[in-house]
Amino acid sequence: MKKLSLLIVVLLVVAVAAPSFTAARAQEKIRVAVVMPSTKNDLAFSQSIVDALLAIQEERGEDAFEFVYSENMFVVEDAATALRDYASQGYDLVIAHGSQYGSSLADIAPDFPDTAFAWGTTVDTFRDQGITNVYAYEARSEQGAFVQGVMAAMLTKSKVIGIIGPIETGDAKLYVDGFKAGVLWQDPEIEVLVNYIQSFSDLALAAAAADAMLAENADILTGTAQMVPGAVNKAKEAGALWFGTQANQTSLAPEIVVSSQVYDWTVALNPIIEDVLAGEIEGEAYSLTLENGGLRIEFNEDFELDEDVKAAGEEVMQAIIDGKISFEIDEEGVLTVVETEEKAG
Repeated sequence: MKKLSLLIVVLLVVAVAAPSFTAARAQEKIRVAVVMPSTKNDLAFSQSIVDALLAIQEERGEDAFEFVYSENMFVVEDAATALRDYASQGYDLVIAHGSQYGSSLADIAPDFPDTAFAWGTTVDTFRDQGITNVYAYEARSEQGAFVQGVMAAMLTKSKVIGIIGPIETGDAKLYVDGFKAGVLWQDPEIEVLVNYIQSFSDLALAAAAADAMLAENADILTGTAQMVPGAVNKAKEAGALWFGTQANQTSLAPEIVVSSQVYDWTVALNPIIEDVLAGEIEGEAYSLTLENGGLRIEFNEDFELDEDVKAAGEEVMQAIIDGKISFEIDEEGVLTVVETEEKAG
């Protein structure tokens, strides 16, 4: 009789424990939604976040990691509606992938205190507004831009280089300023043309800006944001070289793309995901850098780059990683290059 009683107790314990174990396992799955301004294959900003989410899904498995996305959310009001809808549907992490979505997110996040939100590129988590469930992420894009600017300065024959930006904010401004700084650090005599076209997405404006720079004898161009294909096509027609950023842009024009600075958002997303799974939403800010691997330079294998130029780029890259070259940005947004030892050569 005692044995029977013991068996019944054991069975009851198992029966009670089993649902708890299942619930604990269910919490290991995370559902993520992202709202982004352009297409998932724009070879720029939006593709960079989708590539990161796909990499995370491959690593964790589809059963443990589910994600959905809304693309072409150029209209901020439409993006805000999508963000709120995803939060209402119970997604664990809702990502607003665009600095233009910040004010909307600050309004939406307090209504869903148990949902984690993230946005970029910025370091503002809205903590000063009493909001604690918003993460922020940024790309210190001036770092890879500086490296590419140095190489561009060594490659130009006309001594004129053009940079096409969207709007003077976020990682776009960092990239433009960093590239220009790299060019002038290597050769102060080079003329650097900069044009912010006031649009992230207008390919025609980017193409027109490229045409104007090519007319001024620029033989190397670069740019940042989803509108760059318009500029790349003009560079290709003119035989000018191109440096990419945000995603690998080699496929746009393999014959002229020298290298691309690639964003790996997994460096920021993985710790956010771990917080969400642990039930500890802390609203921190993360940065992609060359040192932590969130930024990397990918060279176009089909482009015959002079070994001296590549070696110079790699040397500068290592100097940034080692802290021998760093960048300070003042309250006015002005970038300054800081060197801890004298410039080589």
